[in-house]
This record gives sequence, C-alpha cells and structure tokens, in this order.
Amino acid sequence: MQTQSGSSTTATSNSSPEQTLRAGGKWLKKFWRSPTAQTNNNGSSTTDGHQSPSEEEKPVVNPTFEECLEGQYLFEATQLLIDREKHLFGEITEADALKAHEEAVKKLAADYEALEMHIKQTVQQSLSLGREEEVSALESAVKAIKLEEEQDQLWRQRCRTPRAWRPKKWKEHHDKVLHELVYSRLENPSSPTGSQVNQSSIQADIQSMARQLKEDMELVVEVVKNCYPPEMDICNFYARQYHQTFSARLRKIADFVLDDKDCSFLLRWVKEFYPGILEKPELASNINTKALGNLLPDELLKPLEEQYLSKQQSDLMIYIDRVLDETKKEWDQGKEPTRDDGCYVSPVAYDVIQFINGIVTSAHITVRDPHKAQKITSNLTDFMQRYKEFHEDIIRQNKPHSKAFIKANLSCVKQFRDFLITESHLFPKNVRENCLRGLTEMKQSAHTYLLTPVHKILKPHYKKVGTSDWLKKNTFEKLLNSTEEELRELQGLTQSCHQELIGQLQQEMTVEYVRRLLKGEVKLKDKDRQLMAYMTVKENAERLHNLFARMGSKQDWLKEILTKIAEVLKLQDISAIRMQIFSLGSAYPDLSEKHVSALLKLKTNLSKADRKIVKTTLSDTLKESRADPGTRRFFSKVEVR
Repeated sequence: MQTQSGSSTTATSNSSPEQTLRAGGKWLKKFWRSPTAQTNNNGSSTTDGHQSPSEEEKPVVNPTFEECLEGQYLFEATQLLIDREKHLFGEITEADALKAHEEAVKKLAADYEALEMHIKQTVQQSLSLGREEEVSALESAVKAIKLEEEQDQLWRQRCRTPRAWRPKKWKEHHDKVLHELVYSRLENPSSPTGSQVNQSSIQADIQSMARQLKEDMELVVEVVKNCYPPEMDICNFYARQYHQTFSARLRKIADFVLDDKDCSFLLRWVKEFYPGILEKPELASNINTKALGNLLPDELLKPLEEQYLSKQQSDLMIYIDRVLDETKKEWDQGKEPTRDDGCYVSPVAYDVIQFINGIVTSAHITVRDPHKAQKITSNLTDFMQRYKEFHEDIIRQNKPHSKAFIKANLSCVKQFRDFLITESHLFPKNVRENCLRGLTEMKQSAHTYLLTPVHKILKPHYKKVGTSDWLKKNTFEKLLNSTEEELRELQGLTQSCHQELIGQLQQEMTVEYVRRLLKGEVKLKDKDRQLMAYMTVKENAERLHNLFARMGSKQDWLKEILTKIAEVLKLQDISAIRMQIFSLGSAYPDLSEKHVSALLKLKTNLSKADRKIVKTTLSDTLKESRADPGTRRFFSKVEVR
C-alpha cells in the first residue's frame, strides 16, 4: 500500500540489515536458531562432533522478510526492504542496477507489493481491534508508513530518478483507506437496536449511523490513538472523516420533503444529539469540535428549523386550547372548580405553563437559538384573548358557580403573570406585553365582580361618614361589622390573590371614606368640633387598618393618609396646616387644589385668604416635586365636586 507518516527510528544508510534488526528486541527471540544438531550415544546433543553451546552462546539468525510478514512485524519488514533497496540502488547507476540485479529488483518490487497489501489490510481493521496482537500490528504498520514517508523524502532530496514504486505516498494512501473505512461503516452500520422498531426508515438510518459514529470514535480515543504518534493527530483525522461522511448522508436526507416527525428527528440530531456526543469529556478532550463546523449548511438548516418550529407552535396551540376547552366544559355542566386546602383552583395555568415551558425549552435546545424558539409562543396572545372572553362570559352570566370560577381564575391570572415576568425569554416582547395587559384587565374585572356586591351592602353605612351623626355617635362600628361579614364571603382564594383582593377593598373603602368626608356635609365651626373630627378620623383609620391587617392586607400606607387628613382637621396655626399639606402633597402628588379646598372648607373658621395661602403652598410643592414613577396614586380616585 502507500500510506501515512508516523514517528519511528530510521535505520542509517551505514547500518547492515543485521544491525538494524538486532535492535528489534524481544520480538526476535522466536527466531533464535542453532546449527543442525546430532545426538551422541549418551544422549547429549552435539554439533559437528562438539558439545552443544550454552543458550547465551547461540548465534542470532535474523528473520526473513516473509517471517516478518507472517508475524505482522510490518515495521521490521519495511526496514528489510529499505535496506535491500539501498543496496540495489545505492552506489550504481539505474541502468547498471537493472541489468545486474534485474531479478533482485523484481523480487523487491513484489515484496513491496506484498508488504503494502499487509499494511492496507491492517489499517482496514483499525476499527475492529480486539486482540493485543492486532493492536501491535497496527502500531507496527503506522511506524512502517512513517518510515516509508521518510524514505520518499530522502529520494526527493537526492534528486534521483524515482523507482516505479517511489514515491510510495503511503500516508496519502493510508488516509484514503481510512476514509473508505469510515464511509463503509456509516453506509452499513451495525444492526438497529430494538428501540428502533417503531421508527421510520429515515429515523432508524440516522440513529444507526450516529450510534456507529459514537462507538467508533470512542474506540479511536481509547485504543487506536495509542497506535499513532501525537503529530499525526489521528483523533481529529477520524473526527473529520466521520463528520464529513455523516454530513454528506444527512444532506441527502435533508433534500427530501420530510414529514414533521422525520424533520424534527433530523434537526435534533444535527443541533442537539450530535453536538452532545462530541461534548462528552472523553471525546471533547481529544477532538477540536469547533473546527468541524455544522453538520448541515444554513440553506438546508433554515427550512428544517422553520418546519420544526411551525409544528411545535401548532402543537402548543392545540394542547393549550384543549386545556381551556376542558375547563369550559366543566363550566357549562355547572360544576364548581375543585378546592385545594380550601381554595378554588383551576388547572388552566399550571397545564398551559407546563406545555409552554416544555415545548419552548426543548426547541431552544434543538435550534440553539432562544430568539428563534420564541416563534412558538407568537400566537399566545390569541389564547389569552380566548381565556379573557371566557372569563368575561362567566361574569356576564353570573351563575351560582360564577364566583367560584372567578376565584379560580384569579389564581391562574397570578400564575400566568409570574410566569411571563420570570420567564420572559420564552416570549416575543410584544406578545408578553399584550398578555400581561390582558391579564391585568382580567384581574381588575374579577376584583370588580367580587367587590361590587360588598360595596352595595356597605353603601348605607358609607352615607353616614362625614355627617353630624358620624360625630355624635359611633356609626363607624356598623360599617366595620358589615365589612368583616363580607370579608368572610371573599374566602376561597389562594393567599396571594386574597391579599390582593382585600387590599383593593381596603383602598376602595378608604377612597369612599375620604370622598364622603370631603363632601362637606359636616361643619367644623370651632376648635372643639375640629378636635372631635380629628379623634374620629384617627380612630376610624386605626380600626379600619386593624381589621384589614387581621385579614391579611399589607396596605399600611392607607392608614397614613387618614391620619394626615385628621392632623389637618386638628391644627389651628396656618403655618402648621401649610406644613401638613406640604407633607401630604409630597407623599401623594395626585393631591389637587380641589381636594385641599374641600378639606379646608370643613374648617369653617378658616378664612378664604388663609385657604388661598395653603393652596398656594400645595401648588408650589407640586411644581417642585418629581414624583417617583412607582408612587402610589390615591387622591386621583377621590372625586370632588
């Protein structure tokens, strides 16, 4: 054959064949011989009438070329032929050599042909190494190839007319043999495993090739690599051969119009499973995976990715629509949602989130591009619109089990919001924003639906606030008692949803309280009545806060608003009033002059000029203040005529 270079020790031109081979070491032991022996009458062995020499005195008879071939000592066989070649063509002209040694030259050529055949066969078996002798044979073949490459170089340097067999180019032929070997192993991989029974022919073909590639490359790094010198970089050579051959086979497959399953299978092997094989520590440490590139070019990958992502998108919408349809079916049948630890729950959010997370995350791994994977959720806005319409229909019909469904929906809304915010990378920006907007509207409509009946019950008690009766006797007690009863009706929500709902109720009740107070029905003509109003508002604020805090509300800031208003009612010094209004306006920039004017009008002993001074203070405060975007809004919800 003609093959590849490798490291070895080259015999010098002055070394005799015997000297060169004597360096072969222990492999020569099998070739120890003695002259023809005779046995004497007493049974002792003799040679030509002399006593047999000791073992150390036995002469070495070097193996023949044929014996080297038979023993798979291919490197040593190569050394023999090179020495013969040097002897035949070393110091005489080519014409003289051919004439004087014609038979020897023919024999040398024949022996080279035989040697080449043995080396070729040995290299062809590189991926079928089992016994130690086979490993040694490959190592010897590699050294022989290296030696012949060096001999080719020597002939070039001496500028001689090359022989018919020079240059041998055994390294080049070695590479070709391995290329053909790799091709044949991927063309005819080992038998499919049982797991491939239900696969299409394309899927079985890809998986068989990939399994063969994996097994062979593991053998290369574990065994074959040790037969080659480092400079031959055999692991990367094999990796390139397998990569290029596997790529060529997959290109042919990608040229077909594939169904969705085959498309998905092919794409996952190209983008996910194949890189996963190369990333295994035992391979990654021996292979330059980045230099291999992609298995398929972009012009073939792009349509595969588009088909795959479209299929995943379609599947996702089918799955999540089924989830919503099942819930609608239960609604139509008059069933209440199930309870978990006393709270109404719905599977809609959990199931939909699982589908989205699973499908999009898997697609991200497959296409290796989070932006491309977002295409799968690009139609999620349509689902949210359907869910919102179902939610509004429940409210509109107001059936006996509507409240239970709305409470369950609120839990879903919270789960969806958290998911869209924490896993924002799974969604296109506009889709995420549209979905969040729709969920906010659903939460608001649910709160309105659940709280409107509460306000209807409390309305008669609201009317007492800010009246003379409100100061004369504790009408606020009835408002608190009714509120506590209505809060019990709001049970059945998850903790976080319940907290948000009663927090909104507390805010709406505080807004209503301030609105009623600012209507100005009660006249605070003197200091005593103003002090009485201060104490009433402050006590109401404290008791309202305690009630809602006991129920789980965290809206502590609402108590502060009523307390600041109470302080304004108590204060008599105009400078102190100005400071309190300044504090209130700084904390709540939506406080308007109308609100301040209505509050000050309650203090009928305050002159118009004083009221104007205070309002000017507020105007200056609002001009100078730069409200934090996160500042809570309160007074803008309090209507003042």
